[in-house]
Amino acid sequence: MGVKDRVALITGSGQGIGEGIARSLAAAGAKVVLNDVDAQRVASLCDDIKASGHEAGYYVGDISTKEGATGLVEYAMDSFSGVDILVNNAGIARDKWLVKMSEEDWDEVIRVNLKSQFLCTQAAVGPMMQASYGRIVNIGSRAWLGGAGQANYSASKGAVVSFTRTLALEFAKYQITANAIAPGLVDSPLFRSLSPENQEKLTRTVPVGRIGSPSDIGHAVRFFADDDSWYITGQVLYVCGGRSVGAY
Repeated sequence: MGVKDRVALITGSGQGIGEGIARSLAAAGAKVVLNDVDAQRVASLCDDIKASGHEAGYYVGDISTKEGATGLVEYAMDSFSGVDILVNNAGIARDKWLVKMSEEDWDEVIRVNLKSQFLCTQAAVGPMMQASYGRIVNIGSRAWLGGAGQANYSASKGAVVSFTRTLALEFAKYQITANAIAPGLVDSPLFRSLSPENQEKLTRTVPVGRIGSPSDIGHAVRFFADDDSWYITGQVLYVCGGRSVGAY
């Protein structure tokens, strides 16, 4: 079946990597439930996906709160009668050297990048357990290996890896898999916010000679979300053009 007719929830899917994941899953026949805090942005994407002949809906809310995470899952159950695939993608970065990093910088990154994954997974596994089926794909980062000026971000993404491995063990008996994607540099609003000089400098560190696209991440997510990937769980897949191989 691949992902055809499966109900896929993608957090933080109004733009960038999340949008690429949503478009990839929709193109493969999944019914996608989009989420973002920006109503206009996510509504526009939803309309575009439906205009392309695919099924889609959206939920506006902060899924780093219990109310928001529960609301997303309830919307999916009410609108599509199920939750088959959960992609925990929502994330932010507030890069600073540790000596200049505020407590708010730390807390906000941990809240969005890690707490949202905990809350959304906790809300979604109930329907998955009842159905004896589920695919959880958590978006981490190559930065979990460490990144100067990214103590908060790297710590949050390292925790995502540990969280994913634990989910794989806890829910395997329910036929629910949990895997993580570790993107490298990707063409996203965050990357485009950097100066042209910094963009060029970072691109030179990618062995394949270019940065990734949101669709590159979407393809990887689709692999883990596929029905046929039932024997793969607790793994981390680097989609980084080779940056994870060396000390970049």
